This record gives sequence, structure tokens and C-alpha cells, in this order.
Amino acid sequence: QVQLVETGGGLVQAGGSLRLSCAASGNIFNINYMGWYRQAPGKQREMVAVILRGGNTNYADSVKGRFTISRDNAKNTVDLQMNSLKPEDTAVYFCNVHGIYWGQGTQVTVSS
Repeated sequence: QVQLVETGGGLVQAGGSLRLSCAASGNIFNINYMGWYRQAPGKQREMVAVILRGGNTNYADSVKGRFTISRDNAKNTVDLQMNSLKPEDTAVYFCNVHGIYWGQGTQVTVSS
């Protein structure tokens, strides 16, 4: 059993910044894949950024240069620093581990 707890969502004006954090606990060890996904109203869930244990990262084209994913392997945490936010970034953001386990989601709303 794996539990993921996300924090850091909220309301911000366009151009602002937010930092999301996700802490994984439970029956886990040597997590390789950790990522952030998002789902906007009426749209499918999409990958935002992923990071492997060794530090390799991958970003959606829409967030490259604005978002940065990072992780702490000792603490089993993964963060998403979001800068220069746009209204189209508004969505529920979900943490994912192993490509299998999901957090409950945290709302990010960017006002214009």
C-alpha cells in the first residue's frame, strides 16, 4: 500500500508562481518513476513532468522553461516548481509514483 499526499495548490494571478509537493509513504522503496500530471475540466489527464531516480526529467512542451520537477530520494518526495503561470495551467494536479499510484490531487487556479 502506497499513500501520496500533495500540498501547495491554490489561487495565483497570471505570471505568478506556486510550488507543489508530494510525499510518498507506505510500502515503497527505490522509487524510480515519479511524476506530476494534471487534468483540466472537460479534458483528459496529461503528463506535466516526470523524473527518474537518477535525475533524468521529461516535460510537456507546454511547461518547458517554466516548470521544474525535483525529488528527494531519501525522503520519497517530489516537487514541482511552477513559474510564469498562465490561465491555461489551471487544473487539478496529481502526483504519480511508479506509474501506478496516484495522489488525491490539488487544485491550481491561475486568474488572468
